[in-house]
Amino acid sequence: MDDFQLTRNLAGRLVLTLADGTMHEGVIPVRAYPVQSPKEFVALMSTEGKEVLWIERLAEVPEDVCALINEEIASRDVMPVIQSLTKVSTYSTPSTWDVVTDRGPTKFILKGEEDIRRLSGGTLIITDSHGLRFYVADMQQLDKHSRRILDRFL
Repeated sequence: MDDFQLTRNLAGRLVLTLADGTMHEGVIPVRAYPVQSPKEFVALMSTEGKEVLWIERLAEVPEDVCALINEEIASRDVMPVIQSLTKVSTYSTPSTWDVVTDRGPTKFILKGEEDIRRLSGGTLIITDSHGLRFYVADMQQLDKHSRRILDRFL
């Protein structure tokens, strides 16, 4: 997929140059399915919110372009990954959860069991009382204590 160029300007904004020479400054990469397909289906959106370029698979773009896209997405991505569950205040809801994430230890309140959403392959999205989402990539990869806690809520 060599019909475009993606660079970063001096102001730090992404600049997309299409094969016909059209330039779009300040494009924003957006994943269509961030949890299910993080390496597929990325749209580059204009500052007006219109899709300028659709990328089926990031593996098909040059490595430097892929790095720019991933860097930009990561700067806006706020879904901490739960690595372990330390404890919960009670096995009924609402409950306070103490967890360790890829961004460090934290606490949050789970309002109800409906705030734990199962996806395919043991993946979970847990939404706290403030709407912040936490990600569990594969429940089976967690330690035994963490899995036991989650089993009580699922």
